[in-house]
Amino acid sequence: MGENVEDSFKLLEDKVQRAAQRLKELSAEAQSLRGELAQARGRAEKAERALGEAEGRKGRDAEEARRADALAAEVKTLRREREEIRERVEKLIGLLESL
Repeated sequence: MGENVEDSFKLLEDKVQRAAQRLKELSAEAQSLRGELAQARGRAEKAERALGEAEGRKGRDAEEARRADALAAEVKTLRREREEIRERVEKLIGLLESL
């Protein structure tokens, strides 16, 4: 009977040692995963900042595009007016020369 108790104690001791070893492995894995999580959070924050900056640029780019369109329209109008004035001046010069 002493041998049976000793065998049971040996089995229990082996199970405790395997459990302790597995606990160490899981602890090391958890530590590694914490490090990976910290790195992933850092990358996510960096990506979010980049996205925010890109969205800000997008808004600025849209505003700049509107301003560029407005300026292009104004330049077109000014060129048309300049051409009209040039034609009127040429007519006046023609009238003055005919006098």
